[in-house]
Amino acid sequence: MFNSLRHMGRLIRVGYTLSRHDALMDLLSLFGEEPKMIGRFRQLRKTKSTQKGTGYSPLVDAFQSLGPSFIKIGQAMATRPDIVGPDVALDLMRLQDNVPPFDGAKAVQIIEQELDAPLDDLFRDFDITPVAAASIAQVHFATTKDGRRVAVKVLRPDIEKAFARDLESFLWLAKLMERFSANIRRLKPSSVVDTIADTIALEMDLRYEAAAASELKENMADHADYMVPDVDWDLSRRRVLTTTLVDGVPFSQKDRIVEQNFNRKKLAESLIHSFLNQALDHGFFHADLHQGNLFACSGDKITAIDFGIMGRIDKKTRRCLAQILYGFLKRDYDLVARAHFDIGYVPQDQSVEKFTQAIRAIGDPIVGKPVSEISAGNLLAQLFETTETFNMQTQPQLLLLQKTMVTVEGVALDLYPEINMWETSRPLVEKWMLDNLGPQAKVRDFVETTLDTLQRLPRIIDDLEDLARAARKFEKNARAGRRSALRLFFYGLSGGVFGSIFLFLLYKSFN
Repeated sequence: MFNSLRHMGRLIRVGYTLSRHDALMDLLSLFGEEPKMIGRFRQLRKTKSTQKGTGYSPLVDAFQSLGPSFIKIGQAMATRPDIVGPDVALDLMRLQDNVPPFDGAKAVQIIEQELDAPLDDLFRDFDITPVAAASIAQVHFATTKDGRRVAVKVLRPDIEKAFARDLESFLWLAKLMERFSANIRRLKPSSVVDTIADTIALEMDLRYEAAAASELKENMADHADYMVPDVDWDLSRRRVLTTTLVDGVPFSQKDRIVEQNFNRKKLAESLIHSFLNQALDHGFFHADLHQGNLFACSGDKITAIDFGIMGRIDKKTRRCLAQILYGFLKRDYDLVARAHFDIGYVPQDQSVEKFTQAIRAIGDPIVGKPVSEISAGNLLAQLFETTETFNMQTQPQLLLLQKTMVTVEGVALDLYPEINMWETSRPLVEKWMLDNLGPQAKVRDFVETTLDTLQRLPRIIDDLEDLARAARKFEKNARAGRRSALRLFFYGLSGGVFGSIFLFLLYKSFN
């Protein structure tokens, strides 16, 4: 009873904040059929938010007001368009981590607890004033005992408890709704909350971010124009992450980039090339490439930071993506359409011809134009509209990729307005197509598949033998079962006959 009252009190506070931002109906609509009234007022609320100067939707404004845990919950929801829908996901991707820092003395206490040593034994000097603060952590500059300048990321105090408390209340509400509504029960909101909780749990352990940084650095080792800071594993734990300090100018400070005569065209092109290389060659990409996470460094090189949000796509999806990009570049819309059907994004019962026509309607208006004339928002809106029209299942990994592409376009355009995303991408996409889908690639894939099959052949033979033994045992048991059934039948029949004779004689004896 006490827990229920506690959850209700917390949810009333959340509901009040959502209502104050005209966003309560937006959130509730995620758990069921949207009432007609909601759609009528949705545009009005967006207009009101714009007039207030935020430029964001009511739901984004409300999550910002509710504080760090809700900002991160919203960002986690944004990575699951299959759950919340593509429109809501794109909306929530605009959530910003502009939150006040916490006391630096508390950060020192966390560092000492995690690294099990006094601060003076860990660092030569430590700047107690944070240089950046986000929803789950903040960053301090420091110098190690051997003289290296580093950035130390520290989780917010009790942030895990705050998330657990809010998610527990959401789970309580979800289960309550499932109990009283069959329609809502069908949507499994408690599973939605569990999924979001799992997503956030990974970000609550900074060792996962350290591993992501290490993997990305290894993948990009051959690309001299793109750098990733080194992870200091000795000074990193679950709640502390220490990396090499970046010596550069953040992309958000464009005036300084201009003043220091960086080659903005080269930086913009390197950003596009590095992103495509990560996505196509490795299937593992930085999915939070806003201007605050990118630095212009000496020699017109780019250094990226903050690896809490990463995207991963398998080889089959990468091939499909390359065919789609190549098809748009070459205006080969048949190739784009076939790629969607081959990978199963579009159901086979849909018309290939109609889908090709829909793709042409998206591609023709943008191919050949400079990126400054392309509205990424309109392009995505058309893609999602096409997805809905042809019963295309939402692909979370592709939406995250598309969102990152939009961000990369925007950052590149801000650096160098004359850049053309498509022309800059062409050489990399064509090379990837040749290396991975050309004749030599097909021979290589055949050889790799054959070798893999040969390596697994002993296990396959063992599995076949196990299967044969199981089949023989099953047949043996089946024969024994049939014999038992026949015996039971005859015993039953005999018992029935003798029983009938006995009853007949008994009847005659009384008569």
